[in-house]
Amino acid sequence: IQGREGRQAALAADFSLQQFSHLGRLVLWHGRNCYMRSATLSQFVIHRGLIISVIQAVFSSLFYFAPVALYNGVLVAGYATIFTYGPLFSLVLDEDVSEPNALKFPELYRELQKRRYLSVKTFLVWTWKAVYQGCVIMLGGIVLFEQRFVHVVGITFTALILTELLMVAVEVKRWHPLMLLAQLLTLLVYLACIVALSSPDFAGGTMAIFDLRFMLSVPFAFRVTILTAASTLPIWCGKACSHYCSPRVVSKLS
Repeated sequence: IQGREGRQAALAADFSLQQFSHLGRLVLWHGRNCYMRSATLSQFVIHRGLIISVIQAVFSSLFYFAPVALYNGVLVAGYATIFTYGPLFSLVLDEDVSEPNALKFPELYRELQKRRYLSVKTFLVWTWKAVYQGCVIMLGGIVLFEQRFVHVVGITFTALILTELLMVAVEVKRWHPLMLLAQLLTLLVYLACIVALSSPDFAGGTMAIFDLRFMLSVPFAFRVTILTAASTLPIWCGKACSHYCSPRVVSKLS
């Protein structure tokens, strides 16, 4: 706390306050948001990297563990950056409770002290989600593809992007306009990349990454819808049942 004796101690501290009365808002509001957002974001980053690794592992195991990459470097780099970065990091704007309620009901802080939102249990749950969704997307893509390998890439990668966007939507408690903007821009950028990567010149090789004619067809949309629903609906149903059987304290306030 900054005092009359000078600011040397305050400047060397991690947190500096003008008044002791500001401590409640710092802990109950900003501390809560920091913990909740950090927990969700860190586990989402793990989920994002693990699900594409599971897809590659399942693909290699189906072909006798041959060292063949399912997605080339352009798609992998795009998946880690422009295709998932915006919606994922927009979770730092999420709020599960309003500021007046956070300051009015200090018992909400007691719930955070139990460390239920970032623990070994939550890590294992998110790991299971990634393994399940990766297996469903890859195995379903192998079953539903038609004749060409490029169709498998288009179906599974599109289902992967949509799954990540839906997973972010499922975890959001309160929508912020920037969250919606991030989701919309990501979809538009991916659609533009589909058109660009359908040409060998933009793909950086002798063969196009996507088959634009197939990806504009009804069978492609049907297959992607089936894979996305199979990978996200069970997760959403399990989350809804968990909240119904064991509601959080925040839900009781709303």
